[in-house]
Amino acid sequence: MVEQLDVPIIDFSVYSETGVVGSEGERQLLAKELCQALGTVGFCYLKNHGFSTAKEQSFFKESSEFFQLPKEVKRKYARQSTTNHGWVHIEGETLNPDRPGDLKEVFNICHHSVTKDLPEEPPNFKTSCEQFFDECMKLTGSVLDALSIGLKLKVKFLKKCHSSMGKKNSFTTLRTLFYPCQAPAFKAGQICCGEHSDYGTITLLFQDDVGGLQALRKDGVYVDVKPVPGTIVLNIGDALQRWSADQLVATKHRVVPESQIQKQTSRQSIVFFVHPDDDVMMECLDGSRKYEPITSGEYTRQRFNATY
Repeated sequence: MVEQLDVPIIDFSVYSETGVVGSEGERQLLAKELCQALGTVGFCYLKNHGFSTAKEQSFFKESSEFFQLPKEVKRKYARQSTTNHGWVHIEGETLNPDRPGDLKEVFNICHHSVTKDLPEEPPNFKTSCEQFFDECMKLTGSVLDALSIGLKLKVKFLKKCHSSMGKKNSFTTLRTLFYPCQAPAFKAGQICCGEHSDYGTITLLFQDDVGGLQALRKDGVYVDVKPVPGTIVLNIGDALQRWSADQLVATKHRVVPESQIQKQTSRQSIVFFVHPDDDVMMECLDGSRKYEPITSGEYTRQRFNATY
């Protein structure tokens, strides 16, 4: 049996939908807990996060209906390499080049999420998508503020570096995924999502109750990150590990259906990949120059070129 990763559950109620509600001391404690979790495990669960349950359920429903559409309909919204926006077919991504293409299909929503080019069907997909994107941006702003405190930066520093979320000069992306996890469909060595670490600063993950997400423990063993009702999974991407001079850790992870039930059950998830604005120069925040400075946009383009 695969072990469960010891992922901390962090109470995020210091921040609410209306803004900061906790005291200075409470914010400092939260920031310390957050950075400790993300500097060791690289993952944590957020509870009492204020995210709208209704909007989450709505987007899961609309996404499911989109993925059930015929391929010829979904092809009209195929991913554009210049923007990363759009639909990616099964095996259209290979996150681990040593394996066959990932057994998943996805729809990416970038800056178009608030303007154009979203599917017209199912009828409520566009509205649900825009609302979910907005909710993610609000929560992301609070997480970035907490991380700024924990990294001993100016409180709004990281948030200001992500001010273009939802606009053209940001790779921040909302992604909805469908994993058709029927065992007979797997090729030799194929899994649902290959071993990888994320590219950006932080990632918000919304899971259904099927499970299958695994993260790499420090001893080299992949262990489960099981769904916990009422929580959102938060993890770090490579850009923030580099930017923080390894104070925070981008942990490799994958999606592998382990149990017989998982192997016979399709899975859905929704992910919000957060990136700094394209023109932000990522220089080591501690002044160490452990990594050479690079703009966020250039770094992300390098990573995409290796994936597609």
